[in-house]
Amino acid sequence: MRVGIGNRVFAPRGWAALAACAAIAAALALANWQLGRAREQQALIDAFDRGLARTAVLGGGGVEALPRYHHVSVRGRYDPAHQVLIDNMPSSTGRAGYRVLTPFLRDDGGRRLLVDRGWVPLGLRRDVLPDVAVDAQPRTVAGRLDQLPVPGIRVGAADTPGDTRWPRVLLFPTVADLERALGVPVEPRILLLDADQPGGYERAWRPALEFPPERHLGYAVQWLALALATLVVFVALSLERAPAPESTRP
Repeated sequence: MRVGIGNRVFAPRGWAALAACAAIAAALALANWQLGRAREQQALIDAFDRGLARTAVLGGGGVEALPRYHHVSVRGRYDPAHQVLIDNMPSSTGRAGYRVLTPFLRDDGGRRLLVDRGWVPLGLRRDVLPDVAVDAQPRTVAGRLDQLPVPGIRVGAADTPGDTRWPRVLLFPTVADLERALGVPVEPRILLLDADQPGGYERAWRPALEFPPERHLGYAVQWLALALATLVVFVALSLERAPAPESTRP
């Protein structure tokens, strides 16, 4: 294909056109994916901000029908003898430690609700676990519903074979891991204990974001810029000087 443009001719080579189209299509697809990720992360932030708008009082049913980060309250008592320490959990400032999950026996007879009482630091020795004792007196707890923390890549089992100590140390446990350890059914979501509730530790709760929306938007702009640059380079390299008219040739 040859198209005259002023004193230039647009004459792209076939292989160059295919390569440019492939590169531009890939860049646009990645930009669209980043925009989608930005929308997803912003939706999590919005859900987190809306979570405190209403408080649902749990009574007999499960928590599956409630949206993520919804604020709930429930009456019952802790099971201090069977607590779980989620390993490899950083604090709000990046310090190494554990998240403390304490089973909550609900007065309404529902499944065990695991209450995340916050973050505690790792001790000087791995074999000495932090003291996370809590009493089993009747109480009402309140907080946001959330998912269990998940790793970027799951490698190996959550537990250490043969470990029967309590608190039980688990690495990114699933609901099945927790049910196996506790021997009872548990709710598929945990409760992030409110910061003003007693019996907790560091609780700087925030949406579980891999990256903020702004970073995804920045990546999308970079991919769009790359697509535009590829198009400009392809057009520039495909332009040739138009041959002189026959009447002006010597």
